[in-house]
Amino acid sequence: MARTVIWSYEATADLETIADYIAKDSTFYAASFVIEVREASRSLNEFSERGRLVPELSNPSIRELFIKNYRLIYHVEEVRVDILGLIHGRRDLKTLWEKEQR
Repeated sequence: MARTVIWSYEATADLETIADYIAKDSTFYAASFVIEVREASRSLNEFSERGRLVPELSNPSIRELFIKNYRLIYHVEEVRVDILGLIHGRRDLKTLWEKEQR
């Protein structure tokens, strides 16, 4: 069953911040990264269970895909997938999300 993929405000802001950072060195690689992330998120409409469970969050409906050094974190519901965030893999996810109250 196809699900609707919805980007949260926070996830959109994460992607924009990362793209701006990459663009300081290369606008080409920034655009390429955004395309790769968007394509991965679109694939979740059919293959939402393909990501692994997020170890820090103990919630079986929250999963993640790795895209380069980043974790695309999303919540799977019956009819939709909510993109929750895009976080660098070296960051402490649990502390970051508690601080930002996600």
